[in-house]
Parts: sequence; structure tokens; C-alpha cells
Amino acid sequence: MRVLLPDLPEFHALSGHDEHGVPGAEFTFYSQDHVPPQEAEGVVLWLARGDTRERLLRTPGLKWVLTLTAGIDHVQPHLPQGVALHNANRLHDRAVAVHVAALMLAAMRGLHRFRDAQHEGRWASTKSPSDSGLHTLDGQQVVLWGHGHIGHILEGLLTPFRAGVSGIRSSTSDLQRDRLLSRADWVVLLLPSTIDTRGIVNADVLGKFKPGAWLANAGRGNLIVTDDLLAALDSGHLGGAALDVTDPEPLPEGHPLWAQKNVIITPHIASTTTDLLARGAGLTRDFLLTMQQGQEPEGRVLDGQKY
Repeated sequence: MRVLLPDLPEFHALSGHDEHGVPGAEFTFYSQDHVPPQEAEGVVLWLARGDTRERLLRTPGLKWVLTLTAGIDHVQPHLPQGVALHNANRLHDRAVAVHVAALMLAAMRGLHRFRDAQHEGRWASTKSPSDSGLHTLDGQQVVLWGHGHIGHILEGLLTPFRAGVSGIRSSTSDLQRDRLLSRADWVVLLLPSTIDTRGIVNADVLGKFKPGAWLANAGRGNLIVTDDLLAALDSGHLGGAALDVTDPEPLPEGHPLWAQKNVIITPHIASTTTDLLARGAGLTRDFLLTMQQGQEPEGRVLDGQKY
């Protein structure tokens, strides 16, 4: 089995003869500037962009692709017919869940406001506890829109903070969804970007939110109609938003979202950890060993959804 891997030390280690190696596999390595012309059965995508990614997907003899991302919208439109696609949800799920929990806690404790005051050299004290705008998650009703691996981990993280957690799944009726949204203090988006989910949070849906509710998005930026989000923030209907993804992305200089005092923005780094590359190589090794044993590796996707 010949496989194309990223030209990085962590992936070169897979060709070794120690416990990190994959016996019986032959590896060729690509970079952003060089894609080998040889045939290969599989390609592991890691930070391959634009023309490089498209050339990798045109590799002769290609049978499968493993993208070391949770999302597949950057791969699927270019995938040749008959080539299997796998994603790497489990590589990112815990880090994303921790990041969302951190954003929620930061918002409840007003850390974004105090950081702004710090930059201004201002001691942002409040006159009394009642007008501080500071909360804990005790008793907060949290709705996870997309209750898969990340959602279940996030639920486990929020439970000790005494938050009530509910989930919206594809099987949830519109009536039940609207009822959950109307009672939520937090709505957390954990959905992939598909034909059915793009723009799913629009003015009509935002109007169903409880006044003062917060919206968090760690799925894809295009789940939200940005102009409708800005309108809901400007009107005061939304309490605020915590966004790791935006539409457009990257968010350009001067965009109105930057100026929103009650919005926390991180630059699509929810899954980023210092050991991410090593963990990605480890997941690739497990994937290849599973395949060599004639079994189906985790993460097979079809039409944007996991099997």
C-alpha cells in the first residue's frame, strides 16, 4: 500500500521500524510546493491548500482520502468519483468542546469586557453586584445544535457547572427545536456545513431565541447569516455571541463584527493544541493499521454526514 503523506517529521516517523511505524506500507511525501507524480492508493491531507490539494486528489490509482480535519466541505466538491473520504472528528472533538466551554465561561464572567478595559488602562469596577452583568453557568439552559461527539463531550464539561443541557439533532422536529430555542440561555452550533445547514440561523430563527440569549458557533461560519446576526445584536435581542468561525472567514479588517462589544471572536482555532500534529500522525497510523487488517476505519463520510 503506497500512501501520500505530508512532508513533516511526525509523518516521516510512520516509515520507521519502531512502535511508531506502519509495517508493510510505502510512503511518499508531499509539500505545498511538490506533489509526487507516482500512483498511490491513499492520500492524507494536512494543510494542503488550493492547487496542491486538487493535484493530490488527482493522484493516479487513488482509492481513499483521509482529511485530518472534521469538516469536509473543502475536499468533497473535488473528490473523484468512487474515492472514499474519511474525516478526523475524533482528532478534534475534545479540544473543540473545551474551547467552547472556555468561551462560554469567559462570556459569563465578562472577561472580554475586562480585557478591553485592560487595554484602555481602565479599572472596570461596577457599582453593585446587581448591575455587574456577571453570571455563572448555574441554571443556564444550554442547547447544543448538533449533538454528536463534540456535543456529548461538551455536555460532560458543562454538567459540573450546573448547566442544563439539551440537544437538537436531525431527528428533532421543528416544533420541538423552536421550543428549545425559546428557552435557551445559550445556543451552541456544532453542525457541519451542508446544503441543509448553510444559513440555518437566520433572522427568523434568531427571532425565536429567548431575549438576552447568547449564541456560540464552533461549527462553520456559514451556518449563520451574518447580517441577521448583526441585526439581532444591534437590537439587543441577543445577549452576545462567541464565535470561533465566521462568514466571511477570515473576518476582514473593518467588519462590523469586530466592533461589537458583546462578541468574542477567536480565529478558527478551537481544535488547535500544541500536540495536534503528533496526534494527527498517531491517528493516521491507527487508520492505516486498521485498513491493513481489512477493517473499515472510523470517519467514513457520505454526502457530508458520517455513516
